[in-house]
Amino acid sequence: MKVFSFIKPYRIPIAAALSLMLIELAVELWQPLLMAKIIDEGIVEKDLDTIIKYGGVMLGLSLLAFASGITNSFIAAHAGQSFGFDLREKLFGKVQSFSFTNFSRFPASSLITRITNDVTQLQNTVFMSLRIAMRAPLMVIGGIVMAMLVNVKLALAFAVIMPPLLVFLIWIMTKAAGLFKNVQKRLDKVNSVMRENLVGMRLIKAFDRGDYEGTRFESANNNLRDKTVFALRVIEATIPILLLFMNMSIIAVLWFGKIEVLKGTVSVGEVVAIVNYAARITTAFSMFSWIIMVLSRSRASAERVEEVLNEEIDLQDSADSIAENEITNGKIQFKNVSFQFPNTTIPILQNLTFTIESGETVAVLGATGAGKTAMFQLIPRLYDVTEGEVRIDGRNIKELKLKTLREQIGYVPQEALLFTGSIKENLAWGKEDATSDEMIEAASNAQIHETIAKLPNKYETLLGQKGVNLSGGQKQRLSIARALIKKPKILLLDDSTSALDLKTEARLLDAVSKYKCTTIIITQKISTAKEADKILLLEEGTLTAAGDHDFLLKHSQLYRAIYESQFGEVKAEC
Repeated sequence: MKVFSFIKPYRIPIAAALSLMLIELAVELWQPLLMAKIIDEGIVEKDLDTIIKYGGVMLGLSLLAFASGITNSFIAAHAGQSFGFDLREKLFGKVQSFSFTNFSRFPASSLITRITNDVTQLQNTVFMSLRIAMRAPLMVIGGIVMAMLVNVKLALAFAVIMPPLLVFLIWIMTKAAGLFKNVQKRLDKVNSVMRENLVGMRLIKAFDRGDYEGTRFESANNNLRDKTVFALRVIEATIPILLLFMNMSIIAVLWFGKIEVLKGTVSVGEVVAIVNYAARITTAFSMFSWIIMVLSRSRASAERVEEVLNEEIDLQDSADSIAENEITNGKIQFKNVSFQFPNTTIPILQNLTFTIESGETVAVLGATGAGKTAMFQLIPRLYDVTEGEVRIDGRNIKELKLKTLREQIGYVPQEALLFTGSIKENLAWGKEDATSDEMIEAASNAQIHETIAKLPNKYETLLGQKGVNLSGGQKQRLSIARALIKKPKILLLDDSTSALDLKTEARLLDAVSKYKCTTIIITQKISTAKEADKILLLEEGTLTAAGDHDFLLKHSQLYRAIYESQFGEVKAEC
């Protein structure tokens, strides 16, 4: 699996951990032989020197095993945590490269679970494999081999049951992997419900839907509990079965051992040694249910992580794209552009053709669902067109590096999204090395500087998640300032002045007009549209009319209807 390729950089620590584990295991396998020596040559022969001699050797070996175990734990923890760190970082980087199409295949709650819970499962598996999980099967194999060396006839009593038990364990592991994959999916659902509740808490409070949401969470939580309990019960059922057969084999060893001791063909020490090996094998088997659970969960987690790592990014730089080409003028052309969202059959945009000259301010109007935002998202290439092409300064945007293209576009989405941190840090999203003067200039043009200046900590004021401690209008203006600070060649405002009063909006747009950029504004306000150089009117994904305010008022019935809905019947405007 690709996931476990992240272990390769830690081959030396892993080899060291395995070596220390083998030392610990060798000591444990050697001790029953020493115990047999003490019994046969010391206790039976009443030789105190032999007892002290071999007892001292056992004590020294025990101290060696203790030191090896402690060191192994430190090294295994380092390897496991480092593996988890690298994998988590790689996953996050992969998600950052996702296009909107990729995100549609992975819900946010599922990605969070995969980057956190699934990676934790895997890093714990690496640690436990180096510490315990590999030691248990080696103990079983080593115990059988050592018992056979002591006395083949007695060792056969439990050696013959190993193959069927092994087949049983493999079957259980296969069954458990599917069960725990289902558990992880249920965990995704719980995270999804929690995320929706936390994001929409204000709306839940406003509509008094707490009880309903509580019931919805309880249902998802119950499903997670039931699936987890069932999976754990399947795993736990293995312990009684394994112990039953191993205890029966120990009884058989004692029974036949008594007979052989009376015959004089086997010594008491040999019987004790074989029983000791059987007990150690039984202890190892008792850990198998836990090991199976860990490995099964890690297998399910590995498959889920693998899905993200193997996800093909559908929107990337082409092989012949040019990084050096900057947007010099900001002229935008749509040529026969059609678009539909991935995994859908209904086109959102159909055969759009228009030109926006450099430095123009263009307003885009249309009913909800007309395709305005979809059209916007094609310009910074958040999606690729289904048909046709989008050109900037005469060049198809697919020929530009994505980084080059997006660095020169200021995009303010419909929902103003701010990040936890200071106002200064949020503005720096637009330009990392922005000076204080540049921030003040951008904030002033966005009509938010005066508001910031009144705050106790001014630009160092901390914002809550999504800017929760700001009003809707303040968030919109701060988002616009973030776009203006980069002095873009193209500015896209997706209905991002809807929460502003007319005077504030007018001052803001007047300040924006001083920037040497092509500006496109999605708006529902005729008062905003009429000040634009050009208006594009979309209806059900098609461009039905284009022109300035006076032209559309005379020639577009839809535009006239929108105007009358806001200002009343057209009179002198005609």
